[in-house]
Amino acid sequence: MVDNDRVPNRLAKSSSPYLLQHAHNPVDWWEWVPEAFEEARRRDVPILVSIGYSACHWCHVMAHESFEDTDTADYLNPRFVAIKVDREERPDVDAVYMAATQAMTGQGGWPMTVFVDHDGHPFYAGTYFPREPRGGMPTFRQLLVAVDDAWRTKRGELEAGAARIVEAVRESTLRTSSTNAPASEEQLDACVDTLAGGYDGVRGGFGTAPKFPPSMVIEFLLRNHARTADPRAMSMVEGTCEAMARGGMYDQLAGGFARYSVDADWVVPHFEKMLYDNALLLRVYLHWWRATGSALARRVALETADFLLDDLRTPEGGFASALDADSEGVEGRYYSWTPGQLHEVLGADDGAWVANICDVTASGTFEEGASVLQLRRDPDDWTRWLACKGQLQVARQERVAPGRDDKIVAAWNGLAIAALAETGVLLAEPKYVEAAIRAAVLVRDVHRPDPLRPGRIRRVSRDGVVGAHAGVLDDHACVAEGILTLYSATGDAQWIDFAGELLDEILEHYRDSDGGFFDVADDGPVLISRPQDPTDNASPSGWTAAAGALLTYAALTGSQRHRDAAESALAITSTLSAHPRFAGWGLSMAEAWIDGPREIAIVGAPEDPARAALHRVAFGVTAPGAVVAVGTPTEEPATSDQRVGLLQDRPSLDGVSTAYVCRQFTCLAPVTSAADLAAQVNCPRWEELAYSQPRARNPRA
Repeated sequence: MVDNDRVPNRLAKSSSPYLLQHAHNPVDWWEWVPEAFEEARRRDVPILVSIGYSACHWCHVMAHESFEDTDTADYLNPRFVAIKVDREERPDVDAVYMAATQAMTGQGGWPMTVFVDHDGHPFYAGTYFPREPRGGMPTFRQLLVAVDDAWRTKRGELEAGAARIVEAVRESTLRTSSTNAPASEEQLDACVDTLAGGYDGVRGGFGTAPKFPPSMVIEFLLRNHARTADPRAMSMVEGTCEAMARGGMYDQLAGGFARYSVDADWVVPHFEKMLYDNALLLRVYLHWWRATGSALARRVALETADFLLDDLRTPEGGFASALDADSEGVEGRYYSWTPGQLHEVLGADDGAWVANICDVTASGTFEEGASVLQLRRDPDDWTRWLACKGQLQVARQERVAPGRDDKIVAAWNGLAIAALAETGVLLAEPKYVEAAIRAAVLVRDVHRPDPLRPGRIRRVSRDGVVGAHAGVLDDHACVAEGILTLYSATGDAQWIDFAGELLDEILEHYRDSDGGFFDVADDGPVLISRPQDPTDNASPSGWTAAAGALLTYAALTGSQRHRDAAESALAITSTLSAHPRFAGWGLSMAEAWIDGPREIAIVGAPEDPARAALHRVAFGVTAPGAVVAVGTPTEEPATSDQRVGLLQDRPSLDGVSTAYVCRQFTCLAPVTSAADLAAQVNCPRWEELAYSQPRARNPRA
């Protein structure tokens, strides 16, 4: 138990919910500040850097076992300076020490436990260390004793080893020559071969347990299928998406996906729910529906969008970072059920029926006889299921809910803005576009406090107050991509201006000499190395996200400078194509590059239903590089949207809303009907999109 009566430590002044969780620890924590290193130098003691995040289950376990333990703190405090880092606030610090941890141990994860010298050079690293001996692992107390002894008796060896680790981290970045070109069609098609070789054809997904949602890889496969019609690509999409949505990793009651499945069958999740996962998966399921019309894909997209609005949206209009895995100190307690609990809520008949269709058994699929709800097949009676589902949701809301990390991370809100804006247009749900606008306004108005530097944003805010930490590359890139998608959804050209400022910041302060990008700005915090990584992690690589946003911006505005920068940055995809499971976003952007991009301009009066129909059909295009601009015809008086180059010299035909399609410097004849536009582009859902109405309440609709 956390002793909230204890005098709080320095973390009590933090804005990070994760650091605040440790504010009453007996450990004398510091934040990552220069004063902490000065204190270690003054006392001549080593530094413990503990890195985690608020929704991390094993971070909580290690905190309960060690950081809340007075005896442990009494040993640690006089012998070390302890620094606690929220990896979500300081991804730059996390990236550097994750690289060091992986170099030293061959693996990484959170909690991350790193011991460094007074210059921040790591000499020992690991992840979770238990309080009691377990599985051959040293206890945390044993580790502290060993490090303290080595610091006092073998300092020279530690410093020499640290120097080697730092050099290895600095040399580990995957680089590419500026003479390379983006991945070719042949290389991208070979990626499908590679992915097919690692695909689990029985259970969906890639590899074995644990299984993480391969969101960026699925996006690549959807784009590749749109170009090639390779049935293997769509088979991997459908098999993985259906398995994830029908298993326990998906919340069958309230929507939204957990972080990952601990087993290969997608049955038992690691229960934390992250904003970035759900924003990416919302877009994946939306695009799966767009390509195939799958009723499951549409239902999951709508439920996931509702989860974002219902459970993660903050009063300021942004989206919170995560929901905890734990409640009442127990992982998954909020989400799991026993047959007896179903009987108590639903009665004997409905309780038995739901237990059958949701695989709730007496022995349980989780812990202590409890089961995680699954929905491996559609119910035979949807009305009955919806009624039972509603009762279970009400009953679950009476339980102690998992904690929410309510800080607003710019990059992840950028992902949510893009997903919600697209969902609102494609599924004719204006509330999602409105939610995307509110989040965009929050980032624009709160996260960039320096009026002299309008393109620089800070990474986090909380309760409407911006944090002190500078944004990193993926903040600027993912927000830019989300803002450009929001422009395409609304036609409001102010968003083009904001995206341009963000991209100019990237080009001026993040670019390297080969045309790629560093993760931190050239005037950002100084660490032992300047991280740079074109591969995806749990969210898209900032490098390739920046390339994609540059490519879209160039298509919308006609800027050759931004197109050239996108091409240079995408040269890395030739190298990344050898490792497609870790490069889905970059490969997706390479597909967009090959496709043109395909430029679609819609002009007409804003209130014209015909313009809205053309607009939805344009969003329904599955071509990998489709870029949509919408505005008023150029024969009308100049308006703000004429700043968008793609709309220049686009009159309406005979005074009615008109669509223009161009690709690779060649334009097709302008058209005025949704059917004619659909014939020019690949839009399999064009009829339902052109005449769509807000959703029916039947989830199969």
